[in-house]
Amino acid sequence: MSYTRSTNAGLGQERLPEPLWSYRVSWTDLIVPVGVGQGAAGLDLAENWPRRWSVSWRSGRALDSCSVWDLAQSPVTGADPIRGFSWRRGQRHRPGLEFLVSTGRHHGFESLEEARVLLALDFAGNVLDVVSQPLKIRFGTTDGRRPRDHTPDFLAVTRFGVWLIDVRPEPLIRDEDRESFAAAAEVALACGWHFVLVGRWREHVPASLDALSSQRRPLSDPLGLRPGLLDSAGRGLSFGELAAASRCEPVARALLLHLIWHRRLGVDLSAPLADSSIVVPAVGGVSP
Repeated sequence: MSYTRSTNAGLGQERLPEPLWSYRVSWTDLIVPVGVGQGAAGLDLAENWPRRWSVSWRSGRALDSCSVWDLAQSPVTGADPIRGFSWRRGQRHRPGLEFLVSTGRHHGFESLEEARVLLALDFAGNVLDVVSQPLKIRFGTTDGRRPRDHTPDFLAVTRFGVWLIDVRPEPLIRDEDRESFAAAAEVALACGWHFVLVGRWREHVPASLDALSSQRRPLSDPLGLRPGLLDSAGRGLSFGELAAASRCEPVARALLLHLIWHRRLGVDLSAPLADSSIVVPAVGGVSP
């Protein structure tokens, strides 16, 4: 497990990170957000900018648009992707479709980084709906150029609000990108939404979510192992010990992953998911 040094200089002690219990994390707990404030310097945010900036989205075959000022009153959350997902030989990114248990549908992504965001939303986002490539923002800048366009990657409707999301690995973010992301952040703020740029993940999280997601779909229990696993989870046992103590270890492993994904049980996501991971009962609420 990784650790951080204590801020009390001279004590010579090392302090372990706080546990990141899977049953109560929000999806933003799983990422390291990247700031976009620096990109706002080049935006035209003079008086009445929400009336000058515009937003377009697609509903079926129809293309609708309005000013940012009117966007909060428009039904964008039920829109379709404003552009299609292309596959061609030799392309450097990998698009595809990700099934979300929370919505019961497949959702498009344009890269593996975007697929990870969909997985995190499905696991800890309290998601009601997700729109990929939800809208196109046309925004002004202060350098006299003609308006620029930017299409955020996702719009997620959750029980704790609406999130406008951009995804870009931090090493690949250019100055021009920061300007576009800052524009998306301003639009989200004007609409009463949240904005986040996903540029980096907390250590161990992507691998753990990949493992847990393998058993996220409905799972039957013909051997009746589920009650025993839930009862034993409060005894300080590890994942491997719980599975080994059951009547059928392979099935118990699948059930444990399923119960952790659906927040019946919990593990510490700040450490790698392994046989040594302590499994605890899920208690308390879920953070927004």
